[in-house]
Amino acid sequence: MQQNRARYLIFFQYLGSKYSGVMKSPAHQPAEGVQNHLENAVRRLKPLNEVSVSISSRTDTGVHALCNSAHLDILRKADKPPFAEKVLTEALNFFLKPEPIRELDISAMQEAGTILSGTHDFSTFRALSSDTPFKDPVKTMELVQVQPGLSFSQRHFHRDIQFWELSFKSRSFLYRQVRRMTGALVAVGQGKLSVRQIQELLDARDSLAYPQNMAAPSCGLILTNVEYKDLDLMPYTQD
Repeated sequence: MQQNRARYLIFFQYLGSKYSGVMKSPAHQPAEGVQNHLENAVRRLKPLNEVSVSISSRTDTGVHALCNSAHLDILRKADKPPFAEKVLTEALNFFLKPEPIRELDISAMQEAGTILSGTHDFSTFRALSSDTPFKDPVKTMELVQVQPGLSFSQRHFHRDIQFWELSFKSRSFLYRQVRRMTGALVAVGQGKLSVRQIQELLDARDSLAYPQNMAAPSCGLILTNVEYKDLDLMPYTQD
């Protein structure tokens, strides 16, 4: 039987948050690699050969890619010509439809944010450290805001990706306070915590009352700027 074989170079992008990396992962591993999804999409084209996608550049767990590449061979029957570039692109994009992402309840997050605004004892929202006994847990949050954000990579993705920006402003913060507040607000958005529970955590005034493994990872945080009052910038003088 005569057959038509063609080799293709494909370019693809991905958000790697839920993947074990770009390379294929074994069946027993809970998190899949991007390669698993690519090869599953190619199989939907029903090639005669065993599907194997050769990735050009390896990325680790959680790493994103604006443009990675790979090559693959597709073998078809003699009466079926090789896929045209446009046809292959459209077919793979169809089978690689965005996976469902749990939506955040933004209004609930914003309501929870108002609870954290103002002056409070934030003992629950600080992690214990050697200087805990010497730090006043009372802080004034001038700003707790949840609003649409803009990622530098957003314009590079060929799909509508919504980014949300959580902003906090205070004269100073307790140890890991921002990470704990962020994690709690996201948990509210995911339905893991209620707005009422945010108030209960605040009222507890106990660092150990904060749920384990809920604090946001440090990799998502950005220090935007440091402000000074005019009085802070006056020359120091001694009497």
